[in-house]
Amino acid sequence: MITNEEHVRVVSWNLEHNGIERDGTDHRWHLAMDVLAGLRPHILLRQELTRGHMYGMSAVWAEANRLGGHIPFLARATPESANPTGVYIDRDYFEPVEYYEHATGMWHPISNPVVRLKGAPKRLSLASVHMCHFDPDRRLNEARRLTTLGKPGMAALFGGDFNSYPHAQDEAVSLPDWAEVADSTHFEHRTVDWCGERVSDSRPDRILAATHYDRPPVFAELGQFAATRLGQRGALAPTSSLWRKDQGDMQRIDRIYATPRVAEALISLEVVVNDEIREASDHCPVMATFSLSRLRHALAEPPAHAGDADL
Repeated sequence: MITNEEHVRVVSWNLEHNGIERDGTDHRWHLAMDVLAGLRPHILLRQELTRGHMYGMSAVWAEANRLGGHIPFLARATPESANPTGVYIDRDYFEPVEYYEHATGMWHPISNPVVRLKGAPKRLSLASVHMCHFDPDRRLNEARRLTTLGKPGMAALFGGDFNSYPHAQDEAVSLPDWAEVADSTHFEHRTVDWCGERVSDSRPDRILAATHYDRPPVFAELGQFAATRLGQRGALAPTSSLWRKDQGDMQRIDRIYATPRVAEALISLEVVVNDEIREASDHCPVMATFSLSRLRHALAEPPAHAGDADL
């Protein structure tokens, strides 16, 4: 049963190698679970659930239980990466109705459960995303795949590690100064050719959240939404890397997106950082807080056609 609590909290977090060291030490995992217990997410979008598919998904169920009995969804690991994405939902607030996995040329397949917020008829598509860290062209394909969650009549909310940069002009001054980054591999991974020069790769964000020919964007990027619509400039704080010091300044590569009506229910967007987080992972969690009543209103329309299964 949904309580009298008025908010719905969504957290996206890339926990480096699921908080497990190569020797099996799990101190960082326990530290991360303490952080998440304090944030109390109703929806958790996780990246790097390393080897979470092994041993009957025991690590995934352990995390679900530490969250308070959330329902977990785990995408497949691949031959290229043992770091799958996953989604956890609070069973008191949401009920799952479908599950999809997007794996068309993906480095990390996208975990995509479809849920209903209790008391609202319209389906909400959730997704945890971890875009390819080494290939800008793969990231383009991944971004275009995500646009299928924003087809007319659909409602979606997704987040993750996009390994690329925001496209908004007010953030351009914060992008890496590539002349000062000595790591040539990182330069190749994160830049693209644009009008005859190499620039920071912001193309996935342009596909997902830019306005073209006066058309509205497919999704609202919630950091920019909070900064421009809610006056919360702290929503544009960088998220990664808390550990690496050889790849330039920290950047806002972890983001959350929503279809426009869902975005209208947003109350706040926060990049969470403290000493425990710095020890647990190289990424900060991103937390979006929504008004429960406004989110119900956004999902009050009749459900989209069942043909969504062709995603």
